[in-house]
Amino acid sequence: MTPNPDQLAEQGKQAFRNRNFAEAVKFFEQAASEYDSANAGLMAAEMRNNISVALLQEGKAKESLAAALDTDQVFASAGDIKRQGMALGNQAAALEALNRYEEAVEKYDLAAQLFGQVGEGDLRAMVMKSSAAIKLKTGKVTASAFKMMGSLDAKEHPSLFERILKFFLRFIK
Repeated sequence: MTPNPDQLAEQGKQAFRNRNFAEAVKFFEQAASEYDSANAGLMAAEMRNNISVALLQEGKAKESLAAALDTDQVFASAGDIKRQGMALGNQAAALEALNRYEEAVEKYDLAAQLFGQVGEGDLRAMVMKSSAAIKLKTGKVTASAFKMMGSLDAKEHPSLFERILKFFLRFIK
């Protein structure tokens, strides 16, 4: 009997929630294979992104990047802008873990643009903060401040701390 890819995906999510990342990867890989067999390319690409996230949690950045690579194109072809942005964000996180900062910033920035197009302000803010953190880490303080300002502008409901931070970041301009 052929395993049900939806059940495999759910088992992978449960293993991930239980922080059993190696087991999650196995379930997601099986699900991706089953989705591929069923010509469900979008779901297979989503499983590959889940694999990427689980591998990154295991500290396997190179494998994480390989799992997510080109999945953004699958989503772009289908017009699924939100998942395209998420795929780019996953690729960026793996690139960041590999210390490939310039490439990571490019992917984060592209993901932020896509999230902005579909009104996903919180996701946009999250990737912009990641981009700003890289800028800060690499000594580009002014660029970091501008990125952080942009991420705060993107957030729909900033906290009191974020509003205060936004106020102080204005003085860096």
